[in-house]
Amino acid sequence: MDSMQDREAQYIINTYGRKKDRTPCLVEGRGSYVWDDRGKRYLDFLSGLAVNVLGHCHPEVVKAVNEQVSTLIHTSNLYFTAPQVQLAEQLVEKTLPGGKVFFANSGAEANEAAIKLARKSGAGRYKIVTARQSFHGRTLAALSATGQPKYQKAFQPLVEGFAYAVFNDADSFANLVDEQTAAVMVEPIQGESGVYPAERAFLEELREICDRYKALLIFDEVQCGMGRTGSLWAFENWGVSPDLLTAAKGLGGGLPIGVLVAGAPYADILVPGDHASTFGGNPVICKAALAVLRVLEQDGFLKDVREKGKTVKKELEKTASAHPGLVKGFRGLGLICALELKKPLAGRILEKCTSEGLLINAIGDYTLRFLPPLTIANSELEEGLSIIKRFLEEEDREEDN
Repeated sequence: MDSMQDREAQYIINTYGRKKDRTPCLVEGRGSYVWDDRGKRYLDFLSGLAVNVLGHCHPEVVKAVNEQVSTLIHTSNLYFTAPQVQLAEQLVEKTLPGGKVFFANSGAEANEAAIKLARKSGAGRYKIVTARQSFHGRTLAALSATGQPKYQKAFQPLVEGFAYAVFNDADSFANLVDEQTAAVMVEPIQGESGVYPAERAFLEELREICDRYKALLIFDEVQCGMGRTGSLWAFENWGVSPDLLTAAKGLGGGLPIGVLVAGAPYADILVPGDHASTFGGNPVICKAALAVLRVLEQDGFLKDVREKGKTVKKELEKTASAHPGLVKGFRGLGLICALELKKPLAGRILEKCTSEGLLINAIGDYTLRFLPPLTIANSELEEGLSIIKRFLEEEDREEDN
């Protein structure tokens, strides 16, 4: 019988670039580890691209899903369901009290909802300013909001009305925001482009610019939210609140969900007929998300994430100092972090780590990105970091020779 990789090549559209001989086929996950179809174990420093914030098959999430899936799997949004209302209540109270929620299935869909709400709220104002090197999703409007031409060039013409400023440069945004601007949309930490945290003064100035022009401030926390920085939401680290917040990835504990949280002044802009989602707010996924929130709220959980983040920062900064010819530096906050290289070795180091049983992510040729589960044990962090350091040392020795 053909291998799973051969069958994948025959039947699945090739949009992910998986490599037949070097990409494992994963069949099981528990905690911080996954296993492939040959029984090999991998320590997961990627968490399904920031999705598995509680690791794999967390017992609280599994229990919640099993209970709900045996009771009610799906209705439609023509009817009320308790898990959806309960999750909405939790999200509003923990994010923008007095606001309301729209449920979708992904970060891109959550951002689409935010874009539509902002344009309707603008009453004729349609312009949305985002950041260069941002990433807001793959649907056409979310792609138009994404400030990366490499993703856009094959899909012209894009949705009109988007302009791109320089991240962490408030003057660049101020030069683009005007009376036609409906919103400014940024990630508090740019994740996909290489983990670039915002500066406090930058977010404070964006808030002031939006208030001055009566434009909405939208924070895309699809990747950096849900406890990844050691706070439930990344914006809490800077004390600057948005008008709209989008989230996804980690919220479902491994199941697909997206959410738009709209602050009180904008909570009733969208009305019946303006927007919808067949699967948005599905009861099974809402139950999973409620379980995730319960775990994140446990005493000391987020403090522990902050401490783990400090450990990673300390170790990777030491690694950067030990290899000045190879490593440019460390970026990150909590357990969303990156190591930038001076030489185009990220792909090679990724493949070495995979062969050694460590899953990480390479962004381009120069950046290694780390997104371990928030539940990862200190011993597991040490195990993964030691593998990374060993391969960096090998690369340094090869360069010397």
